[in-house]
Amino acid sequence: MQHDSASRIVEALRVWVASAPPGARLPSNRALVAQYGASPVTVQKAMRQLMALGIVESRPGVGTFVRTVRTARPADFGWQTAALGTPRSRASGLSATQRASVPDAIQLHSGYPARELLPERLVRSALTRVARSEAALTRSPSAGLPELQAWFANQVATSAPPGVAPPSARDPLVIAGSQSGLSSIFRALVGPGQPLIIESPTYWGAILAAEQAGVVLIPVPSGPDGPDPDEIERAFAATGARAFYAQPNFANPTGAQWSPETGLAVLDIVRSRGAFLIEDDWAHDLGIDADPHPLVGHDRDGHVIYLRSLTKSVSPALRVAAVIARGPARDRILADRAGETMYVSGLLQAAALDVVTQPGWTTHLRTMRHQLRNRRDLLLQSLRDGAPQLDVQQVPPGGLNLWVRLPDGTDVHNLVRECETRGLIIAPGSEWFPAEPSGPFIRLNYSGEDPARYPEAGHVLGAALRDTH
Repeated sequence: MQHDSASRIVEALRVWVASAPPGARLPSNRALVAQYGASPVTVQKAMRQLMALGIVESRPGVGTFVRTVRTARPADFGWQTAALGTPRSRASGLSATQRASVPDAIQLHSGYPARELLPERLVRSALTRVARSEAALTRSPSAGLPELQAWFANQVATSAPPGVAPPSARDPLVIAGSQSGLSSIFRALVGPGQPLIIESPTYWGAILAAEQAGVVLIPVPSGPDGPDPDEIERAFAATGARAFYAQPNFANPTGAQWSPETGLAVLDIVRSRGAFLIEDDWAHDLGIDADPHPLVGHDRDGHVIYLRSLTKSVSPALRVAAVIARGPARDRILADRAGETMYVSGLLQAAALDVVTQPGWTTHLRTMRHQLRNRRDLLLQSLRDGAPQLDVQQVPPGGLNLWVRLPDGTDVHNLVRECETRGLIIAPGSEWFPAEPSGPFIRLNYSGEDPARYPEAGHVLGAALRDTH
């Protein structure tokens, strides 16, 4: 027999089907055997291939037909509108900083340091050791491993001046990342409908956590030296707030560090108002030109609720952090955490403790400081060369980011889209404002991958600005 090929029959019938109406009947297998001079087995094989492609459908006892296109009815999610009600948060999706990596693009939007900045050898060795320990099979205490609690407490004790008793080893609560800690603090200590004073701009995740807790945000402007204490006093007086969320050291997004005078003045105001200062020390290990000076070290009576995270300096895979609180406030936060997560993986806690107690940890921090300085300075110079119309209002003494003011009138989101079409991913600054932005800003992370492309990023940003402004 000639042309005994199923693929040839398939190709010929695909052409026929393309011009036939849906539901048209194909020639019988006997007719196809005669038409193509093929064996019955070859024709049957060809028909199975066509059915697998979804082109034809068989109706037993009747024949084979051109598949009728059945348009799926779109799912109706309208019922969820009534079930969910009005959203508690203005967030409509992931933050720009959480976007997945885009192949070959220059990534300046992320909130995490590049892998080569992390203590990879220490982390891998720690995970290997703790996998063979009891921590791999046992439940952790709700407040955390006692040894890790003691380590966090000792870190704060080093910043306490003479005459101020530092937190005890039981005061820290180990949590799965500082974001979960913020949520618990806002729920436990502020509560729905209650005011929370907050710096502007500030960490977008704190804004999100507060809104999801139903907290009413009271923004106060914050500059290179922190907020004006008089503004904080007025906000407390006007709102009756009992809490102030702030980042005194290397703030996200600005990188600003409060002056010692500002920090102590704010702490005095918080004490006089019988309020809490929620001190987010997320960048404690990320100092470049300065060291952190946590205000919790000056706290005598439990006014400071302190957050310290290891996510950025150890590994984003080990989401381990701590809340240090004293008195009934600690008990309320612990109860909220226990109700949500019960406890943090002892395996991750043990691995984090192993890393930060190794002799190589201090060496890693010194190396990371040097690398961050080089990357920060390279990105700054790249912006000066490629996009001189930008205004970096402060060289950050620590952290991971540059806070960049755009020319007045710039459509930030249009600029972000234009940069993306040119292979540069950046984050719009609007996410870091608890109310309307005070101007057009973007945030650029200088700790990401491939700093050799920073000069290219500067030129792309400059060209995009010229074309969109």
